[in-house]
Amino acid sequence: MITVQRVAKAVGKHLTRTALKLRKALGARANRGCPACGATVVGFFRYGDNGEWGCPECGASPRERLMNWLMAQGTLTVPTDGAILHMAPNEASLVRRFAAAADYMPADLDPSRYTVPNMHRVDLMELADTDRYDLFYASHVMEHVPDDMAVLRNILRALKPGGEAWLIVPLWEKPTEDGSFAMPPRERERRFGQWDHVRQYGPDFADRIRAAGFDLEEIDAASIDVATRHFYALDDRLFRARKPGGAASR
Repeated sequence: MITVQRVAKAVGKHLTRTALKLRKALGARANRGCPACGATVVGFFRYGDNGEWGCPECGASPRERLMNWLMAQGTLTVPTDGAILHMAPNEASLVRRFAAAADYMPADLDPSRYTVPNMHRVDLMELADTDRYDLFYASHVMEHVPDDMAVLRNILRALKPGGEAWLIVPLWEKPTEDGSFAMPPRERERRFGQWDHVRQYGPDFADRIRAAGFDLEEIDAASIDVATRHFYALDDRLFRARKPGGAASR
């Protein structure tokens, strides 16, 4: 669905990405870095309200860069000898990392949208696995599902004891506001920022995760030292949810 908001974001992205290419061609100093692709860059391009959203070399978003930085630091560990369910796998660097697992399942409600090999169709509302996965990863997925509490309970059941769900969602500072697909798309875009979102999460997303039965650690980019955060243009917050039981992974 084409909307004024989507067009404005696309135009801003194109213009600032082009400007970065020009600065690089003119010899601007590359004094920033991308932990997703390892490139040194002259800066990051705009998308929406975020003036330093994307890596001009690989396109990685702030949340993709945050995940790569956390793994490079050893804060997060990919269970390469285990099973991973990766929803909406549109972040190439994370596909590469997760695909090293012995049992890697990239999935989406509409797998035809992706070029990732061996895509599976998974409807999180109907996820019925039990004690199957060591890691569940979903970035900007939960705001699309009709019933997020049902999905959180499904994820909990699907994880092995001690397994983790790494969840990232768009956040504002107000309490979570829920809607539904019964609302017109333009109204959902006005209220939740995008026409295919059915809610806008606030920090109380943490309460929903705990209510589903998870232990929870929140890792906010704002807690990273200022120099590192600026160098990599890190942003966003990871909700690291753990199913009780088993051995905790680090």
